[in-house]
Amino acid sequence: MRTTSLIFFLLITTAILGYSFSAEAQDGNSDQRNTQLDPAGDVVEGTVVSTSRSTLVVRTDDNRFQLFTYDRSAMPSKRLLAGSRVRVTAGAADDNGTRSANGIAVLSGGTGVDKTAKEAPVPPKVREVEGDIRRESRRWAMGVRAGTAFDPELFMFGLQSQMGPILHPRVAFRPNAEFAFGEVTDLIAINLEAVYRFAPKERRGNWTPYVGAGPALIFIHQSYQQGRDINFGNFDYETGFNVLVGMQHRRGTFFEVKTSLWSGPAPKLRLILGYNF
Repeated sequence: MRTTSLIFFLLITTAILGYSFSAEAQDGNSDQRNTQLDPAGDVVEGTVVSTSRSTLVVRTDDNRFQLFTYDRSAMPSKRLLAGSRVRVTAGAADDNGTRSANGIAVLSGGTGVDKTAKEAPVPPKVREVEGDIRRESRRWAMGVRAGTAFDPELFMFGLQSQMGPILHPRVAFRPNAEFAFGEVTDLIAINLEAVYRFAPKERRGNWTPYVGAGPALIFIHQSYQQGRDINFGNFDYETGFNVLVGMQHRRGTFFEVKTSLWSGPAPKLRLILGYNF
């Protein structure tokens, strides 16, 4: 069972990483095509409707709305206010219509209120994607998780926290606690994991692959007696190391496959479905 679990984990990892490299190659080809057409990229001029730490909504002169994401390198020297006139240089659109801004120039300052915004309300789809990006860009989030474990077979649920980025723009610290129980095994695990996502936040599509690893503090109890009495004094302690791979949706849902190394009788394979609020 242990060998089967590890083979299954490797197959899932290969599939997700293959998807990641394929997506990055497509993005690179798209950027290359865009550069060949116009080395400066596409330029959009319009009025700022709303802005946040990582998003910008611009209404063009023909009443079209464009959602941009940007990082610090594209941040203008002047403060972005609703009603400001801006010129944005951006790359190709993502699958949800969002474009990554390479540069933002403020042509004229705003008052903080876009007086012409009522002429054409922002489409709900733009607001929806904008909200998803803002949610994903938060530096701290809570989440829940549930799933099943194999070798031994357990049902599991838990809580997690995500903090970051730390050390690198794509790295986040994601400690979590898992509680699992089965026919003969009960388990409490404190996992101190970090994850690396295969796209910067300003260029993420609906689904983003990630990998992660970290130490695991495992408390496990096993008994083959029916009606066994469980208390914390019955749990044995093991230290393990988790390796994981997964996919996370921009709205917070994620699917994860995890294996534990050097963890004694702890499960060797876990399939987890969760959500970050």
